Amino acid sequence: MKKRIMAMATTLALSAFIAGCSGSSSSKGESEGALTLKLAHSGSDTHQYQIGAAEFAKVVEEKSDGKIKVEIHGNATLGSEAEAIEQVIDGTIDMSVVAADSSLANTVPEMNLFGLPYIFDDREHVYSKLDGEPGKELLGLIDQNNMKGLGYWEVGFRHLTNNKKEINKPQDVEGLKIRVQPAPVWETHMKALGANPTPVAFNELYSALDQGVVDGQENPLPTIHSMKFYEVQKYVALTGHTYTPAVVIMSNNSWGKLDEDQQKVIEEAVEETKEYQRNFLEEKEQEIIAELKENGVTISEPDREAFKEATKDVKNALADQVPAELISEMESK
Repeated sequence: MKKRIMAMATTLALSAFIAGCSGSSSSKGESEGALTLKLAHSGSDTHQYQIGAAEFAKVVEEKSDGKIKVEIHGNATLGSEAEAIEQVIDGTIDMSVVAADSSLANTVPEMNLFGLPYIFDDREHVYSKLDGEPGKELLGLIDQNNMKGLGYWEVGFRHLTNNKKEINKPQDVEGLKIRVQPAPVWETHMKALGANPTPVAFNELYSALDQGVVDGQENPLPTIHSMKFYEVQKYVALTGHTYTPAVVIMSNNSWGKLDEDQQKVIEEAVEETKEYQRNFLEEKEQEIIAELKENGVTISEPDREAFKEATKDVKNALADQVPAELISEMESK
């Protein structure tokens, strides 16, 4: 009997010791007011998402005097973009950075807007809209889906690549199997050019290009460079057909747990990161073009007006998802 009592006492003491050890880190964090936010994205270590996420984490820590830290999970280690969005909605992760015109468009149909060809002329045109009322209106639509739309970073103007032939006019795209993002606007867009649209998850795209599952894809220059698509694509056509914002989203559950000062830190950090990332990527693009040429990639500058004419009816096919007045508001200067 005494042995059983002694054994129970020892077990209880050991359990208390283990509990104390396992809870010590958490207690220390709480006493110091420390908070860690988990941010997931699908880009590589040099992708636009990571450039933004790394700067954001640095700014957040500085502004909060080390009381808020951002834990970054890139390379789709926590799942695809679609899965990241679901995890933000259910609160499994705190934050993510996702392409506006991809999986996010399946949750917020109005985001299909950014898959519409040639509605923006240049960066200045894009920024005036994203930073103005139209951009705020779209962020408000995200807020209706158990997420907080915090702002826009950059993915960039998208260009067409393939491994078959140089592209200079719309007819050159006919018959090519082009990877598209999982949103209706992209299938409509590529069919207008006579291509065969083929959905492929972003984290599987390099393999699909390498194995010939698809002939080509379309993405901004920094993505083509950071994901090393140029290793399996001989031709890059600077079509600049659409512009993709990287949307910073946060779980409503996580956002609601922050006090006003913490929310202010996050909002200000998103804004400062936006400016930093935009400047960084604009300066980087000419370097990327030179590097692609050094790697044997053929760069062409197609007739944009011909591509614009060939895809002019894409917006009509999406009238039920993207209000005409929103398109008009974005197109106007």
